[in-house]
Amino acid sequence: MNSFKSFSEKIKSGQIQDFDAMAMDVFIYQSTHNKIYQRYLEVRGIQPKDITEVSDIPFLPIALFKTSKVISGPAHLYDFWYSSSGTTGQENSRHYVWSKAFYLEHCVNNFEAVYGALEDFHVLALLPSYLEREGSSLVDMAAHFIEKSKSDQSGFYLYEHEALLGKMESLKNDRKKTLLLGVTFALLDIAEITDGHTDFGEVIVMETGGMKGRRREMIREEVHTVLQAAFKVEHIHSEYGMTELMSQAYSPGEGKFWCSPFMKVLIRDVYDPFAYTSGTTGAINVIDLANFHSCSFIETEDLGLQNKDGSFTVLGRMDNSETRGCNLMIN
Repeated sequence: MNSFKSFSEKIKSGQIQDFDAMAMDVFIYQSTHNKIYQRYLEVRGIQPKDITEVSDIPFLPIALFKTSKVISGPAHLYDFWYSSSGTTGQENSRHYVWSKAFYLEHCVNNFEAVYGALEDFHVLALLPSYLEREGSSLVDMAAHFIEKSKSDQSGFYLYEHEALLGKMESLKNDRKKTLLLGVTFALLDIAEITDGHTDFGEVIVMETGGMKGRRREMIREEVHTVLQAAFKVEHIHSEYGMTELMSQAYSPGEGKFWCSPFMKVLIRDVYDPFAYTSGTTGAINVIDLANFHSCSFIETEDLGLQNKDGSFTVLGRMDNSETRGCNLMIN
């Protein structure tokens, strides 16, 4: 029997034997228990019983998180939410989360599956604007990473650029690795005050996207070239996540993102949102099985490309969508 509890246990176990089978189970559950998703299916004239394959599952437009309480489960569980950053004058999304502890544990599992144990890192989080507001899932994730690192050298930074650079230089020969997790505009601010010759060792510089109106928009390759020169690293890493999702995808370089075992990206045709495309630019649809409590099938407003090696590339935002706080770079 598919239930809220069984889905949470499967995600916590870190093992999914058959992604598509679980996706179908989650679809059946959400088409029954999620009133917003249920209504969306009705408006489109879709009968859940007619959906027999994952490729046929309808995706919920992400904009509905701005106007509706998107939940799939007992209402009494949802007294906590994360909100999107947005910019002045925009309506922010709310993602109602049944368990903050579940979200944070899931974030750790996603990260450690790619980069190894957080105890092997010093975590330096450069997240101005996110730290200056409430309800940021990214800030909570970073705070949990800092805690899990068990390092007294880990911590948050707002605009203390010189202090951050000094900390990074002091850690370059430490036995632990250094992770610099930063919003894009802040990393570029840091890059401007480095001389390009300072040795920071094998630091992992990871950008989370986001210019927040602080800088002109730049293509990803341009951003990475600037940061590579400033920090003297071969690759710039990236994190792809959003308020409306529980899972994150990571890129170890070259802008290629790899999904966690609980996440899958499909590229839809920009001219036909109900058809998929392969090998060409389209809009990103995300299946996030960890979103069993809200909606696991999200039609985003990001443009992307599915790569032949199974990774995906984020190319920017759709022209008719609002500017969001994350991943604003246009390619």
